[in-house]
Amino acid sequence: MKFYEFLDKQPGIGKLVIVEGTERVFADRALEVVLDRLLPVDVRELNLSRFTPDDLGDLSALREALSAMPFLADRRVVIVTEAQTMRADPRRELWAAAQAVPEGSTLVLLDLLAPRSQRPQSFGSLAGRTGLRIDTTADEASRERFIVDTLERLGAKADARAVNALAGGTADLTSVRNDLEKLALSAKKITVNDLEREALEIGDPKPYEYASALVDGKTAQALAIAHEFLSENARGAVALLGALATECGYLYALSVPGGELPERMRWRERYLRPVARRVGERRLQRAFRYALHGIEAVVTGQSGGDPEDHFSLVDRISVDLSRLFAH
Repeated sequence: MKFYEFLDKQPGIGKLVIVEGTERVFADRALEVVLDRLLPVDVRELNLSRFTPDDLGDLSALREALSAMPFLADRRVVIVTEAQTMRADPRRELWAAAQAVPEGSTLVLLDLLAPRSQRPQSFGSLAGRTGLRIDTTADEASRERFIVDTLERLGAKADARAVNALAGGTADLTSVRNDLEKLALSAKKITVNDLEREALEIGDPKPYEYASALVDGKTAQALAIAHEFLSENARGAVALLGALATECGYLYALSVPGGELPERMRWRERYLRPVARRVGERRLQRAFRYALHGIEAVVTGQSGGDPEDHFSLVDRISVDLSRLFAH
């Protein structure tokens, strides 16, 4: 069922939930709602296990988590994120485990592929009616509802033309949300002219999504974005590392006494300052310099001139820096 249908109808949740589709902001919200419905906050950490593809290995830990008895709750919940990044053999093994979830447990797979994807075949299409499928793909109606809900949350307004322009656009909803938050700080009522001035949909947002995911500790998600971007842009390593250097620069600015963001980026401070505080000035300075050295290696040819060399460089920098940003 579609994302908003899931929110409105509150269907029963059984042993298997598959969050599919392509809108990250809907996927994150769907996961929050599933957890809120299944596990009260006071017993959540005692009955919740999370895995990324890097954590799965031979799936023994996953199967052990699924088999454990709930503690002071009706069920246990096991989540596997970024399943869409897994290769064919691990996906087959994970699907075999998904078909054997014991009573008292719920397995949630975040498999952010189009529901009809064949390469790889989506878990949702394999499940059919045997699990709860939540499709996060956004059409114009769901985009409009999201925009209206976001404006209401922000206490902001937008004229009908601006709402229609965003609803009919192609920017992912995470970018739309961020842009609305920014515009709501300075405009009493957002207009089409405001949207045009900010050029909300100019340029590919993937490098910035990659950088944001990496500094937020979501390494598997960041690598998935980077690989997709590099497969479509042979010279995309500079854009990715440039976005990473920019993000590290903003965080470093917030980590030093009296540091602040440029005026046009102040709207992001409430998201970045907790990260800057957690990571610290010294490590952020190292991260910023490391990203810059990566750009230099690409531009000067030190990293090699083949696309595979750039993949390797971005992977290496991402993994190395992920240790600095790990929660």
